[in-house]
Amino acid sequence: MINKRFFKTKDEVEVTFELEAQEATSVSIVADFLDWKETPMKKLAKGKVYKFKARLPRDEQFQFRYLVNGQQWVNDANADSYIQNGFGEDNCLVTTGQ
Repeated sequence: MINKRFFKTKDEVEVTFELEAQEATSVSIVADFLDWKETPMKKLAKGKVYKFKARLPRDEQFQFRYLVNGQQWVNDANADSYIQNGFGEDNCLVTTGQ
């Protein structure tokens, strides 16, 4: 799930990424806005939901994917769209425009 919070006085958007991963022991987000470095997502106390928040510039597009247990790539079903990557799969796209 992706939630976006738009600020009236700032040129940025707070984007919350959430992934429900029942069998996961760890989930990371890997994104172009993080220089493609694995960044651990926070496990919420209730259930098997992992969460990550980022403030991103308004009116841009960003690529990302989730990495579960350090080995399984997962896309977000709620991504704004998808784009092919150089590995024969798709990356998720999140857009920060209204």
